Amino acid sequence: MDIAREVLNIVVVGHVDHGKSTVIGRLLYDTKSLPEGAIDRVKRIAKEKGKPFEYAYLLDAFEEEQKQGITIDTTQLQFRTDKRDYVIIDAPGHKEFLKNMISGAASAEAALLIIDANEGIQEQSKRHGYILSLLGIQKAYVLVNKMDLIQYSEEKFNAIKQEMNEFLTSLHVYPLKYIPVSAFHGENITASSDKMPWYKGEPVLEAIDLFEKDKGLEGKPLRFPIQDVYKFDSRRIIAGRIEAGTLRTGDEILISPSNKVTKVKSIEYWVEKDKVDQISAGMSVGITVEDEFFNQRGEFISHTYDAPITSDTFKVSLFWMGKNDLVKNKEYKLKLATQEVECEIYAINKVIDATTLENLENASQAKTNDVAEVTIKTKREVCFDEFRNNQNTGRFVIVDGYDVCGGGIVTGLAQERQSVSKFVKQDDEIIVKCFDEYYYVVTEGGIKKIEGVPHSFNIGDVIPSTGVTYEYPAEFNVVDIKTGLTAIIRKSKLQDIILLKHLTYEQSPFIDSQGAFVKIHSEEDFNKFAADLEKLQQAESSRTAAFANQWLDFMKFRQIRYLTATKSLEIEYQI
Repeated sequence: MDIAREVLNIVVVGHVDHGKSTVIGRLLYDTKSLPEGAIDRVKRIAKEKGKPFEYAYLLDAFEEEQKQGITIDTTQLQFRTDKRDYVIIDAPGHKEFLKNMISGAASAEAALLIIDANEGIQEQSKRHGYILSLLGIQKAYVLVNKMDLIQYSEEKFNAIKQEMNEFLTSLHVYPLKYIPVSAFHGENITASSDKMPWYKGEPVLEAIDLFEKDKGLEGKPLRFPIQDVYKFDSRRIIAGRIEAGTLRTGDEILISPSNKVTKVKSIEYWVEKDKVDQISAGMSVGITVEDEFFNQRGEFISHTYDAPITSDTFKVSLFWMGKNDLVKNKEYKLKLATQEVECEIYAINKVIDATTLENLENASQAKTNDVAEVTIKTKREVCFDEFRNNQNTGRFVIVDGYDVCGGGIVTGLAQERQSVSKFVKQDDEIIVKCFDEYYYVVTEGGIKKIEGVPHSFNIGDVIPSTGVTYEYPAEFNVVDIKTGLTAIIRKSKLQDIILLKHLTYEQSPFIDSQGAFVKIHSEEDFNKFAADLEKLQQAESSRTAAFANQWLDFMKFRQIRYLTATKSLEIEYQI
């Protein structure tokens, strides 16, 4: 009997003819997740109709069973591995899929993006990549399907990988793996294929088990939106529901956006048996604090070291369901957690037709069932998180009059375009060039650097550990030679930023902020490097080259690829 098996929701996206249904059908077939007799029935029907059996037909079998009243949801298909259970989200139409994802009816933590190796990257492939960016899905694999149609060519696979990687990087989507497959023939689905010995990675079923599930809500930073404040005998009890994190008696807390700091005096209870000194996500509670501040509905309680974002201007992805068009400069009401505030649509940056995925830049309005990238300005500062970091405090609704007319997710602050990439933790930041690409341009007879798309990576963000001309391991450290600050990367995520002198050696490789491997192979090497770095920082810059020649190997995780002529990155969808 299974006890609390882990469940991971995966969305599968791709061009209609690129084999998405075949990939899903194959996963269901190979994991023996189909209803009893379904495979034989589909094979029999295919034979009767004179058609060859295809795994894509298995999804049709689900639809047929649903028509017969059997409770099977064609949009949420389930299978399991030894590690955990999976739910595949595959909505039959873009409109319903986007509506469900943005409004909260469904949520995916990871994604598989399917591309046809023979047809290559189509416009719809890019639009599906854009969906991943729109929804803030950070964990993604690209499956290059139908490899049998290109004779399992490594060269063509690499060309598709290069083109798609350049495009997705411009959207701040960083695939953790590119996997060559032939879903129809089962190549690289459940086991490694002998047709592609050049591919050294895991097959799909093993690879998806490597997806790291997000922390449970109790493990996220504390978010306690105030529902109300009650006067009860001599106490002022702050009541509400904890949306994320854990809170204990005596904890120092920050109340935002008023920026007041105090401590938890007590966790209230009705009867003695309910007395606790710790509360966590999902619990509706009342607390008292040491200082008699004026607190009000809508304010957020957090720990002082992990505050929510506070602003009156921010970017969102919004699904519009109103009878009237969404228009700029009109006043609406925004509801986020317990906050209710008047707002206006400051800018409609892009509108996407949810059915066709066609997009319109700098639109003046959004119609029913459109998805819009919008900048919202509120009448006062509000508290929130980016949706990718906390769904409960990163999701909102828009009210027009008395009707809920739209649902949305916060994608980030409205800010000026960056010029460099950074790792950021509060006041600490490391400017990084390790995601730049290097090519030998044949027509110019020299090496050309193409800078990565500028982006700020915060704690918990997935980083682009695999590029076209570089590939870093899933776990490594990035040290800034100038400051000694070190970014700790674990499972391709930015885990922390600390000074090198405070770091304990754990055998994970080091690179510098330019992407050069630091030649540390043991704790002894680590200690010597730290000592030499401290000397370098106290000396003149003339010693930098000697230090680099001793410690750095620029080509350890890089390769120089050839280009016929200088090639610019595509940025048509850049956000």
